[in-house]
Amino acid sequence: MASNTKIEVDTVAEASSTPSKPQPSASLTPAQIAAALKSRGWEAEIITDVSMGSEMVSVDPEGILKCVDGRGSDNKKFGGPKMPGGIYAIAHNRGVTSLKGLKEITKEVSSKGHVPSVHGDHSSDMLGCGFFKLWLTGRFDDMGYERPEFDADQGANAVKEAGGTIEMHHGSHTEKVVYINLV
Repeated sequence: MASNTKIEVDTVAEASSTPSKPQPSASLTPAQIAAALKSRGWEAEIITDVSMGSEMVSVDPEGILKCVDGRGSDNKKFGGPKMPGGIYAIAHNRGVTSLKGLKEITKEVSSKGHVPSVHGDHSSDMLGCGFFKLWLTGRFDDMGYERPEFDADQGANAVKEAGGTIEMHHGSHTEKVVYINLV
């Protein structure tokens, strides 16, 4: 990760303790997230919702729930909620590794009024989502998460079959700041 990339964790309060080993089933505090990012070479700081002021944007239910990937996309419905990995992140954080579970999460997101999605890119096809690639190749193993039982094409097809959207990204990453909103 480039050393000039900055992560800002948006929250109202932070906890002061850090467990010796992260547990997938436990919620992470903003301080734990910042510490994990710093240990991987990122700059990270904890900010509050008050400091965001006019930068807060309302979520458009017509917009897709998508990965935070900032590259160009063939889908222009950007007003939905965002999280690193999109639908894959929900599955990962819940310990869901099966296609059946991925489809259930896709349907759940739809039932909550959002448009679920996964993405690929122009150079890696459906393996173009960095979050999914890290999960699939075991880069989260040290945190106690099991790898998915499916590949990127199977995951994309499952999301589409369950009513989700597939988008394709193009261009290069130019992001300099990522906000993680825990509020």
